Amino acid sequence: MATGCITATKYFLFLFNLLFFVFGGLIMGFGLWVLLDSQSFIAVLQESSNTLNVASYILIGVGALSMAMGFFGCIGAIYEVRCLLGLYFTCLLLILIAQVTAGVLVYFQRDLLKSEMSSIINNMLVNYTGQNRTTEHTWDYVQRTMKCCGWTGPGNWTENLVIKSVKKNSSQTLYSCSCRNDSLPGISIEGTGLCQSLSADVPVYTTGCMHNVEAWLRENCGVILGICVGVAVVELLGMILSMCLCKSVVQEDYTKVPKY
Repeated sequence: MATGCITATKYFLFLFNLLFFVFGGLIMGFGLWVLLDSQSFIAVLQESSNTLNVASYILIGVGALSMAMGFFGCIGAIYEVRCLLGLYFTCLLLILIAQVTAGVLVYFQRDLLKSEMSSIINNMLVNYTGQNRTTEHTWDYVQRTMKCCGWTGPGNWTENLVIKSVKKNSSQTLYSCSCRNDSLPGISIEGTGLCQSLSADVPVYTTGCMHNVEAWLRENCGVILGICVGVAVVELLGMILSMCLCKSVVQEDYTKVPKY
């Protein structure tokens, strides 16, 4: 009976380590996406936010370490290597503590992060020129796809240096081309840069992108939370099973470990 329990524990631990390896790959992939993506809202923040860059490197590091620990856990479970099981348990515990700490910090610093995000976007809108800059074209893409204008509303664009300069020296009214509301009458325009309005009422969306981003987060909050809880459950189960198997190993036999 005892041998059967040990065997079952060993293969359950192998399965959980395999899942943990996959979750680690997903975490590292998400970190790489945050770091390298240039076609989403993240790219707008990344150029000016050191916090986001640091967070992406942390995600990559945690994901890589998780994959390594999953591999060591699989080897330790199959070949019953006590030192690998102990190392696996220790690293898994440190990763879990780091994840909980990061989650608590993000929760209690959410107002500061929101303020930093608003500052980054508003500064980008003020200095927007419509030239071939990644952040500007990405922001145009965000406004077009989310059907929004500005951060809190189209009024944010009135602080743009180019728009203020043109309005001061002439009667022309400029607006962001990507804010163009296709449902309103008017001529077709470019997808990026600044366009001239033919009337005093600019044909733009009236909703700020902040509301759309918050709505997207609310809609996907369950998915994000579910992934975090799933990773934590796998980690806890892996820790429990590794300790059970480690206690059952009386003497290590390194001859069973394959030589490479």
